[in-house]
Amino acid sequence: MPSFKIDLSTAVVFVATAPEPKMANKRTGERAIDRETEAPLSTVGLLVSDEGEGNLYQVTVPETGVPSNLTPGTPVAVTGLKARDWENTFNGEKRHGISFRAVAVTPLGA
Repeated sequence: MPSFKIDLSTAVVFVATAPEPKMANKRTGERAIDRETEAPLSTVGLLVSDEGEGNLYQVTVPETGVPSNLTPGTPVAVTGLKARDWENTFNGEKRHGISFRAVAVTPLGA
């Protein structure tokens, strides 16, 4: 499925929720792994403000691209943010949405 780059060059981005491990299976505690780098994945909530509008995105990032000092309110730079649409069927119910992925989230001034 194709993915689309998101241009944040005019946006201001803050951490909304601290990074948390992304789980592949919550029942077993199995951690989600990046297929390319084999790094464990984390999810971080980002508030993106641009052109007078603010949006909250849950972004998946390899653990190697998430420093341990990311806390809510921290202004950040986001490297390689992409969006991809998805669709699946769970218990006979079709679900769909957009997922967000980034290479790294770095505190500004770091």
